[in-house]
Amino acid sequence: MKPNPVVWFEIYVQDMDRARKFYETVFQCKLETLAAPEGPGAADGTRMLSFPMDMNAPGTGGMLVQMKGVPSGGGGTMVYFACDDCAVEQGRAETAGGKVHRAKFSIGPYGYCSLVEDPEGNMIGLHSMQ
Repeated sequence: MKPNPVVWFEIYVQDMDRARKFYETVFQCKLETLAAPEGPGAADGTRMLSFPMDMNAPGTGGMLVQMKGVPSGGGGTMVYFACDDCAVEQGRAETAGGKVHRAKFSIGPYGYCSLVEDPEGNMIGLHSMQ
């Protein structure tokens, strides 16, 4: 396996408008609409919004997905978003309709994390070095 093996992530949602508002508020960014896949097996009614990304920069791209038959909520996978100070995004999560599962805590020499839940029931991690 190559180092840093994650190359993409998808966060499944039931209410795309509510999810968009939450993530754009917490991360102070604009999510961009992506066209649904075409061809055999294409998901009818699938909606996708991508997080800002640069294919030539380190890190992983990803998106929110609303797809029939795919539930949102906890499922054993956690996506961590990089922050300058995770307490800032943690505070925005609360005001954007999310919940703080675990407030900012130290992970020793690896920095700090916060765990928050979006309005769709998905748990995400926030990571910073300060």
